[in-house]
Amino acid sequence: MQLSPTPLNRLANSCLGVVPAVAGIAYAVQADRGVLRLAAGLAVIAFCVLAVRGYRLGVTCEHARMTVCGYLRTRVIDRERISEVTDFPAVRWTAPSGRQRWTPLVALRTSPGEFPATRLRKEHAVSKLRRWARRGQG
Repeated sequence: MQLSPTPLNRLANSCLGVVPAVAGIAYAVQADRGVLRLAAGLAVIAFCVLAVRGYRLGVTCEHARMTVCGYLRTRVIDRERISEVTDFPAVRWTAPSGRQRWTPLVALRTSPGEFPATRLRKEHAVSKLRRWARRGQG
């Protein structure tokens, strides 16, 4: 099961990297020293990675595990280790060491200015995720 935002939301999520990358390119073009151009170039690369990761935000549920793709990292969680899917939304789970962990589901988070249809789709995705997680606990 693949839970991800609408294509329009995916584009909006990628803007977090695209907009600063464009500004970095503009700065690199007008910079007069090589060090400044190098720094701007490295920043552009980092923002491009952030843009791609923003587009790929989502949750994939397989038979025995969940993969959460976030802005900064991708985490794989075994289904039997999940204790709860919160309203934030986030996944509470237990690491193999016994430590309690919390992983936010950025792709499914709602915001006040969203269209009602988008909010409803995200809420439906969270409820599907809860049902999937409960089947692994039984």
